[in-house]
Amino acid sequence: MPGLALVDDGKNTMASQLVDRLREAIVSGQFEAGSKINLERARASFGVSLSPLREALARLIADGLVVFEDNRGYRVAPVSLANLAEITRLREEFEVLALRQAIAIGTVDWEGDVMRALHRMNRTGRDPEQPDTLERWEAYHREFHLTLIAGCRMPLLLNFCSVLLTLNDRYRRSFLRRTPGGDRNVAHEHSEIAQGAVARDADFACDSLREHIHRTGTNLQRHLADRLAR
Repeated sequence: MPGLALVDDGKNTMASQLVDRLREAIVSGQFEAGSKINLERARASFGVSLSPLREALARLIADGLVVFEDNRGYRVAPVSLANLAEITRLREEFEVLALRQAIAIGTVDWEGDVMRALHRMNRTGRDPEQPDTLERWEAYHREFHLTLIAGCRMPLLLNFCSVLLTLNDRYRRSFLRRTPGGDRNVAHEHSEIAQGAVARDADFACDSLREHIHRTGTNLQRHLADRLAR
Protein backbone atom coordinates (compact mmCIF):
# COMPACT_ATOMS: atom_id res chain seq x y z
CA MET A 1 0.00 0.00 0.00
CA PRO A 2 1.23 3.56 -0.68
CA GLY A 3 2.70 5.23 2.36
CA LEU A 4 4.20 2.08 3.90
CA ALA A 5 7.98 1.81 3.83
CA LEU A 6 9.63 -0.91 1.81
CA VAL A 7 12.07 -3.13 3.69
CA ASP A 8 14.44 -5.72 2.25
CA ASP A 9 13.70 -8.72 4.48
CA GLY A 10 16.01 -11.12 2.69
CA LYS A 11 13.13 -12.98 1.07
CA ASN A 12 11.36 -10.23 -0.82
CA THR A 13 13.67 -7.56 -2.21
CA MET A 14 12.60 -3.94 -2.17
CA ALA A 15 12.24 -4.12 -5.96
CA SER A 16 9.82 -7.03 -5.82
CA GLN A 17 7.92 -5.44 -2.94
CA LEU A 18 7.56 -2.24 -4.95
CA VAL A 19 6.17 -4.15 -7.93
CA ASP A 20 3.72 -5.95 -5.62
CA ARG A 21 2.59 -2.69 -3.99
CA LEU A 22 2.10 -0.93 -7.30
CA ARG A 23 0.28 -3.93 -8.75
CA GLU A 24 -2.06 -4.05 -5.76
CA ALA A 25 -2.73 -0.30 -5.96
CA ILE A 26 -3.75 -0.70 -9.61
CA VAL A 27 -5.72 -3.93 -9.29
CA SER A 28 -7.60 -2.71 -6.20
CA GLY A 29 -8.53 0.56 -7.90
CA GLN A 30 -6.49 2.87 -5.66
CA PHE A 31 -4.81 4.03 -8.87
CA GLU A 32 -7.68 4.66 -11.26
CA ALA A 33 -7.72 3.28 -14.79
CA GLY A 34 -6.25 5.73 -17.28
CA SER A 35 -4.86 8.03 -14.59
CA LYS A 36 -1.40 9.56 -14.88
CA ILE A 37 1.26 8.19 -12.55
CA ASN A 38 3.14 11.12 -11.06
CA LEU A 39 6.66 9.78 -10.59
CA GLU A 40 7.71 12.25 -7.94
CA ARG A 41 4.57 11.70 -5.88
CA ALA A 42 4.84 7.91 -6.24
CA ARG A 43 8.54 7.99 -5.36
CA ALA A 44 7.86 9.95 -2.19
CA SER A 45 4.87 7.79 -1.27
CA PHE A 46 6.82 4.54 -1.51
CA GLY A 47 10.06 6.00 -0.18
CA VAL A 48 12.20 4.94 -3.13
CA SER A 49 14.38 6.59 -5.75
CA LEU A 50 13.28 7.06 -9.34
CA SER A 51 15.44 4.24 -10.71
CA PRO A 52 13.69 1.31 -8.94
CA LEU A 53 10.34 3.02 -9.50
CA ARG A 54 10.91 3.11 -13.26
CA GLU A 55 12.10 -0.50 -13.18
CA ALA A 56 8.93 -1.55 -11.35
CA LEU A 57 6.75 0.34 -13.81
CA ALA A 58 8.54 -1.35 -16.71
CA ARG A 59 7.64 -4.74 -15.24
CA LEU A 60 4.02 -3.67 -14.91
CA ILE A 61 4.01 -2.52 -18.54
CA ALA A 62 4.97 -6.07 -19.48
CA ASP A 63 2.03 -7.31 -17.37
CA GLY A 64 -0.42 -4.99 -19.13
CA LEU A 65 -1.21 -2.86 -16.08
CA VAL A 66 0.76 0.27 -17.03
CA VAL A 67 1.29 2.04 -20.37
CA PHE A 68 4.01 4.50 -21.35
CA GLU A 69 3.25 7.27 -23.83
CA ASP A 70 5.86 9.57 -25.37
CA ASN A 71 5.55 13.11 -24.00
CA ARG A 72 2.87 11.97 -21.55
CA GLY A 73 4.74 9.55 -19.31
CA TYR A 74 3.32 6.62 -17.38
CA ARG A 75 -0.38 5.94 -17.01
CA VAL A 76 -2.46 3.20 -15.48
CA ALA A 77 -3.69 1.06 -18.35
CA PRO A 78 -7.26 1.98 -19.37
CA VAL A 79 -10.17 -0.44 -19.14
CA SER A 80 -12.45 -1.36 -22.02
CA LEU A 81 -15.07 -3.90 -23.01
CA ALA A 82 -12.77 -5.25 -25.73
CA ASN A 83 -9.89 -5.73 -23.30
CA LEU A 84 -12.14 -7.50 -20.79
CA ALA A 85 -13.57 -9.77 -23.50
CA GLU A 86 -10.07 -10.73 -24.64
CA ILE A 87 -8.92 -11.47 -21.08
CA THR A 88 -11.99 -13.63 -20.47
CA ARG A 89 -11.55 -15.57 -23.70
CA LEU A 90 -7.86 -16.19 -23.04
CA ARG A 91 -8.53 -17.32 -19.47
CA GLU A 92 -11.16 -19.76 -20.69
CA GLU A 93 -8.74 -21.29 -23.17
CA PHE A 94 -5.48 -21.33 -21.24
CA GLU A 95 -6.65 -22.08 -17.70
CA VAL A 96 -8.77 -24.94 -18.99
CA LEU A 97 -5.77 -26.23 -20.95
CA ALA A 98 -3.62 -26.05 -17.81
CA LEU A 99 -6.28 -27.73 -15.67
CA ARG A 100 -6.74 -30.61 -18.10
CA GLN A 101 -2.99 -31.22 -18.08
CA ALA A 102 -2.86 -30.95 -14.27
CA ILE A 103 -5.61 -33.56 -13.96
CA ALA A 104 -3.70 -35.85 -16.31
CA ILE A 105 -0.32 -35.66 -14.54
CA GLY A 106 -0.90 -33.97 -11.16
CA THR A 107 0.38 -35.80 -8.10
CA VAL A 108 -1.41 -36.75 -4.91
CA ASP A 109 0.36 -33.79 -3.28
CA TRP A 110 -1.26 -31.54 -5.92
CA GLU A 111 -4.67 -32.95 -5.00
CA GLY A 112 -4.03 -32.10 -1.36
CA ASP A 113 -2.84 -28.60 -2.23
CA VAL A 114 -6.01 -27.96 -4.22
CA MET A 115 -8.32 -29.04 -1.41
CA ARG A 116 -6.36 -27.06 1.19
CA ALA A 117 -6.53 -23.94 -0.98
CA LEU A 118 -10.27 -24.46 -1.44
CA HIS A 119 -10.79 -24.90 2.31
CA ARG A 120 -8.85 -21.75 3.19
CA MET A 121 -10.80 -19.68 0.68
CA ASN A 122 -14.24 -21.02 1.57
CA ARG A 123 -13.58 -20.64 5.30
CA THR A 124 -12.66 -16.98 4.90
CA GLY A 125 -15.57 -14.57 5.24
CA ARG A 126 -15.91 -11.31 3.36
CA ASP A 127 -17.28 -8.28 5.18
CA PRO A 128 -17.46 -5.02 3.17
CA GLU A 129 -17.15 -3.14 6.47
CA GLN A 130 -13.80 -4.82 7.17
CA PRO A 131 -11.41 -4.29 4.23
CA ASP A 132 -8.84 -6.67 5.70
CA THR A 133 -11.29 -9.58 5.28
CA LEU A 134 -11.76 -8.69 1.63
CA GLU A 135 -7.99 -8.53 1.07
CA ARG A 136 -7.51 -11.88 2.80
CA TRP A 137 -10.19 -13.54 0.67
CA GLU A 138 -8.70 -12.05 -2.49
CA ALA A 139 -5.30 -13.56 -1.63
CA TYR A 140 -6.85 -16.98 -0.99
CA HIS A 141 -8.97 -16.74 -4.16
CA ARG A 142 -5.89 -16.09 -6.27
CA GLU A 143 -4.02 -18.90 -4.51
CA PHE A 144 -6.87 -21.31 -5.26
CA HIS A 145 -7.01 -20.60 -8.98
CA LEU A 146 -3.24 -20.84 -9.38
CA THR A 147 -2.96 -23.98 -7.23
CA LEU A 148 -5.69 -25.61 -9.29
CA ILE A 149 -3.56 -25.45 -12.43
CA ALA A 150 -0.10 -25.75 -10.83
CA GLY A 151 -0.09 -29.50 -11.36
CA CYS A 152 0.31 -29.05 -15.11
CA ARG A 153 4.03 -28.38 -14.59
CA MET A 154 4.25 -25.99 -17.56
CA PRO A 155 6.01 -22.82 -16.30
CA LEU A 156 5.37 -20.64 -19.35
CA LEU A 157 1.67 -21.48 -19.36
CA LEU A 158 1.40 -20.92 -15.61
CA ASN A 159 3.07 -17.52 -15.87
CA PHE A 160 0.72 -16.49 -18.67
CA CYS A 161 -2.29 -17.64 -16.63
CA SER A 162 -1.03 -15.67 -13.63
CA VAL A 163 -0.81 -12.47 -15.68
CA LEU A 164 -4.30 -13.03 -17.10
CA LEU A 165 -5.71 -13.65 -13.63
CA THR A 166 -4.23 -10.37 -12.41
CA LEU A 167 -5.73 -8.47 -15.35
CA ASN A 168 -9.09 -10.13 -14.74
CA ASP A 169 -8.97 -9.39 -11.00
CA ARG A 170 -8.67 -5.69 -11.79
CA TYR A 171 -12.12 -5.78 -13.38
CA ARG A 172 -13.62 -8.26 -10.92
CA ARG A 173 -12.59 -6.38 -7.81
CA SER A 174 -14.17 -3.21 -9.18
CA PHE A 175 -17.41 -5.18 -9.63
CA LEU A 176 -17.28 -6.65 -6.11
CA ARG A 177 -16.77 -3.21 -4.54
CA ARG A 178 -20.20 -2.26 -5.86
CA THR A 179 -21.94 -5.60 -5.34
CA PRO A 180 -20.34 -7.27 -2.28
CA GLY A 181 -20.60 -11.03 -2.47
CA GLY A 182 -21.52 -11.00 -6.14
CA ASP A 183 -24.73 -12.55 -7.45
CA ARG A 184 -23.88 -16.27 -7.33
CA ASN A 185 -22.89 -19.06 -5.00
CA VAL A 186 -19.24 -18.73 -5.92
CA ALA A 187 -18.15 -21.03 -3.08
CA HIS A 188 -20.22 -23.83 -4.61
CA GLU A 189 -18.75 -23.18 -8.06
CA HIS A 190 -15.20 -23.34 -6.71
CA SER A 191 -15.99 -26.52 -4.79
CA GLU A 192 -17.39 -28.26 -7.86
CA ILE A 193 -14.30 -27.38 -9.90
CA ALA A 194 -11.91 -28.60 -7.18
CA GLN A 195 -13.79 -31.81 -6.46
CA GLY A 196 -13.99 -32.64 -10.16
CA ALA A 197 -10.27 -32.02 -10.52
CA VAL A 198 -9.13 -34.26 -7.67
CA ALA A 199 -11.60 -36.94 -8.79
CA ARG A 200 -9.78 -36.81 -12.16
CA ASP A 201 -13.05 -36.06 -13.97
CA ALA A 202 -11.39 -33.85 -16.56
CA ASP A 203 -14.46 -33.08 -18.66
CA PHE A 204 -16.59 -32.08 -15.67
CA ALA A 205 -13.87 -30.03 -13.99
CA CYS A 206 -12.81 -28.26 -17.19
CA ASP A 207 -16.38 -27.51 -18.24
CA SER A 208 -17.11 -26.17 -14.74
CA LEU A 209 -14.03 -23.94 -14.81
CA ARG A 210 -14.87 -22.63 -18.28
CA GLU A 211 -18.44 -21.83 -17.22
CA HIS A 212 -17.17 -20.18 -14.02
CA ILE A 213 -14.79 -17.90 -15.93
CA HIS A 214 -17.36 -17.15 -18.65
CA ARG A 215 -20.12 -16.32 -16.16
CA THR A 216 -17.82 -13.95 -14.30
CA GLY A 217 -16.81 -12.32 -17.58
CA THR A 218 -20.44 -11.84 -18.61
CA ASN A 219 -21.27 -10.17 -15.29
CA LEU A 220 -18.23 -7.92 -15.56
CA GLN A 221 -19.10 -6.96 -19.14
CA ARG A 222 -22.55 -5.87 -17.98
CA HIS A 223 -21.12 -3.90 -15.05
CA LEU A 224 -18.49 -2.18 -17.17
CA ALA A 225 -20.95 -1.33 -19.95
CA ASP A 226 -23.25 0.34 -17.39
CA ARG A 227 -20.33 2.29 -15.94
CA LEU A 228 -19.05 3.47 -19.32
CA ALA A 229 -22.54 4.57 -20.35
CA ARG A 230 -22.81 7.05 -17.47
